[in-house]
Amino acid sequence: MNLDSARLLVVGAGLMGAGIAQVAAQAGHEVALFDTRAGAAEAAKAKLASTLDGLVAKGKLTADAVAATLARITPVAALQPADLVIEAIVEHLDIKRALFAELEALLADDAIIATNTSSISVTALARGMKRPERLVGMHFFNPVPLMKLVEVVSGLGTDPHVAQAIETLAARWGKTPVHTRSTPGFIVNRIARPYYAEALMLLQERAAAPEVIDACLRAAGFRMGPCELMDLIGHDTNFAVTNSVFAANFFDRRFTPSLVQQELVDAGFLGRKSGRGFYRYPDGAPPVPRVSGGSAPTAQRLVVHGQGFVAERLAAAFPQAERQTLSDWVGLEADRAQLRLTDGRTAREIAAERELQVPVVVFDLPLGEPSHLAYAKSGDFSNPVAWLAAAGFQPVEMVDVPGLIVARTIAMLINEAADAVQQGVCDEAGADAAMKLGVNYPAGPFEWLGRWGGAAVTALLDRLDAFHRGERYRVSPYLRHTTP
Repeated sequence: MNLDSARLLVVGAGLMGAGIAQVAAQAGHEVALFDTRAGAAEAAKAKLASTLDGLVAKGKLTADAVAATLARITPVAALQPADLVIEAIVEHLDIKRALFAELEALLADDAIIATNTSSISVTALARGMKRPERLVGMHFFNPVPLMKLVEVVSGLGTDPHVAQAIETLAARWGKTPVHTRSTPGFIVNRIARPYYAEALMLLQERAAAPEVIDACLRAAGFRMGPCELMDLIGHDTNFAVTNSVFAANFFDRRFTPSLVQQELVDAGFLGRKSGRGFYRYPDGAPPVPRVSGGSAPTAQRLVVHGQGFVAERLAAAFPQAERQTLSDWVGLEADRAQLRLTDGRTAREIAAERELQVPVVVFDLPLGEPSHLAYAKSGDFSNPVAWLAAAGFQPVEMVDVPGLIVARTIAMLINEAADAVQQGVCDEAGADAAMKLGVNYPAGPFEWLGRWGGAAVTALLDRLDAFHRGERYRVSPYLRHTTP
């Protein structure tokens, strides 16, 4: 199936539909743009013309290229035959099914219908179609012209040749297609759930303020923290998606919605669009104070314990320290006081389990450039801030909860990705590409896994599971049995 010169019909002239029409036209396709709202297609083309003219003024496009692109987009007043139809209408199962019935009455038998749905089952959408094999998911990300990822979604009845044709077309348009089965959330919206969910759980536990959670995850390389991101998305939208994924997974407790977010929605504190969410707008998140460790810390005996990138970072920060690479923990020992990389236990648990007569501080997983790093303590550690600051971090204290902030979030993202691979939703490379290109993660879940180590991730999740005694933190069989 060759779609190189396919005639396109884009149904829906909103933000997504207009973006899809632009990308297709820039690739050389003749595109008919239709919307049931009178004048919407014309307005979308006019807005696109203004946007492209702005790029000409900045020297990013030529006037001839813009003229050619716009000439290929034709607003139409009714549905019409095409080789490929891409729908980008409201996310409603029955409305999309009704559209597909209309389209099948117009289209040739070999025409393809692609849906830009972000959450509805492609299998369910195809039910009742005369030719369900022609329906495929082609999920773009916003803004369409800039975002590289396209999730190509196969329903139970989708012809593999149809999915392959869409993958080839997306690649020709300069996108990176990633194939996925039609399961709740596909790849990105499924794997991303813990990024929001762990922040909401920390808030419910009153473990840290929203601005602290955001600062620590930005320090790990994320462009936005989860609280500010939920404020941007809108809590009503984010909460609705969470409820949808929860129900679609037969109320698996891993996807349980948050009472914290429910209360925000009930109050009408929806984020930026309402002027208030976790933060008030336009001010946004308050800054997390930067601290100074004061005078350089000293110790009569200083030891760096364990192996891996965190131990190496500590060894570089404290070249005068001894090394004990065979220790069963990672961190710094200063005159018997211990600063430990979190392994899923609280500082109190570690002190109690080992009957340590020394103060214990646990610190978070330092994945990004040295910046805000959460820690929690048990006992009277004289100055953990000074030691962490001397290692190049901006330490911020939080409540002594298992896994702290970054470690538990990254572990859960890895775990969800492992389950997706276990269930045949995607492969490891697809999961990594989807999360980096679809939501701009600093690394893919399996890249984090390779750096951190499967044993450490599994141990942390097992300890979270034991602490919370529920299903939320159960370890994926794929993670437990296929990683060292």
